Amino acid sequence: MKKRILLIVCLSFFFSNAQVYTFSSEKEGKTITHRIMIDANYLVETQFVSDPAEFILTRGGFYTKEGTNYAVALEFNSNYENDSLKALELVWTETWKKSKAKAIDLNGKWLMAGRMTEEGVRRRDTSRPRKTMKFLQDGHFQWIAFNTDTFQFFGSGGGFYTAENGIYTENIEFFSRNNTSVGRVLPFQYSVKGVDWHHQGKSSKGDPMYEVWTQRVN
Repeated sequence: MKKRILLIVCLSFFFSNAQVYTFSSEKEGKTITHRIMIDANYLVETQFVSDPAEFILTRGGFYTKEGTNYAVALEFNSNYENDSLKALELVWTETWKKSKAKAIDLNGKWLMAGRMTEEGVRRRDTSRPRKTMKFLQDGHFQWIAFNTDTFQFFGSGGGFYTAENGIYTENIEFFSRNNTSVGRVLPFQYSVKGVDWHHQGKSSKGDPMYEVWTQRVN
C-alpha cells in the first residue's frame, strides 16, 4: 500500500512539473516565439519566428526551481559562440501561456541509440558527450544534436506531433539547418519495445531511415 501511495505521489509530482509554455517578444520588427518545454528535471527554451520562418536559438539542460525561478545548468546552447552562456536563469511570469495539449504516447526524453542495418540494430554509446536527444512533451517535440563537453551545437528542429495507432507524425515549426523545411509534415511508423522507441520512415531530406531511440534516465 505504501509503495502504491509513493508511486502516485511521484507521478503527480512529475506531471505537475511537466509543462509546455509559450510567450512572445518583439525585436527589430519581428515577433519571436519563445517555447519552453519542462519535465521534472530538464528545461529547453527555443526562440523562433513563424512568418517568415527563422530559427533564432535553443538552449537547455537540467534545472533547479525555487518559487518561480528556474536555474538551468546548460548542456547545450546554439548561441554559445556568441554569448558563452553555460547557465541560464528564467523567471516564470503570467505572460507564459501553458499549452492546453495533454500528455500523449512517447512523452519524455529520448537519446539516439542506434540504427537498424542488415545485420540488426547497430547501437551507439549514449553515455558519450556527443548526443542527439528528442524531447517530447504534451504534443510538442524537439530534437537537438550537441556535445556536452565542447558545447558544440550540430542542429535542432521541432514543432508538434501526434502518436496513435503506430503512426508518429511530426509537424515542423522550426529547423536550424534549413528554414525551408518549416511546414513539412513527416509521418513515421513507431513502436516501443522495452525502453526503446523504434522509429521508421523518411528523413526531412526524403531518405529512408530506421532509428532506435532509448529513454534518457540521466
